[in-house]
Amino acid sequence: MREIVFDTETTGFEPGEGHRIVEIGCVELMDHFPTGNTLQFYLNPERDVPIESQRVHGRSAEFLSDKPIFAAVAEEFLAFIGDAPLVIHNAAFDIKFINAELARVGKNPDRKSTRLNSSHERLSRMPSSA
Repeated sequence: MREIVFDTETTGFEPGEGHRIVEIGCVELMDHFPTGNTLQFYLNPERDVPIESQRVHGRSAEFLSDKPIFAAVAEEFLAFIGDAPLVIHNAAFDIKFINAELARVGKNPDRKSTRLNSSHERLSRMPSSA
């Protein structure tokens, strides 16, 4: 089974407040093992990067200024993930950002949001080791 491990870095916590993605990283798994296929972009958020966010991911507006905007990589990103399930540590956070970026460029995910969040839901139901 093909899956994509997916993560983002952002300028803040809420896309509704104008925060944007500054980095996308994807690793392809086949039957739970890395295939070696990856996709990674630094993105120009077209806004400042607050110092609090820089302390988390180390990406400044200056560093990102010559990177592509999301619209320039959206098709490549969507082609890479295809219809594979996404494995996401903080699914609600990453999905709200990727959906906001897709909406900005007039694209919608080709799957239901519950499927996009399935990894998060599975993990939240796992028994605690404590």
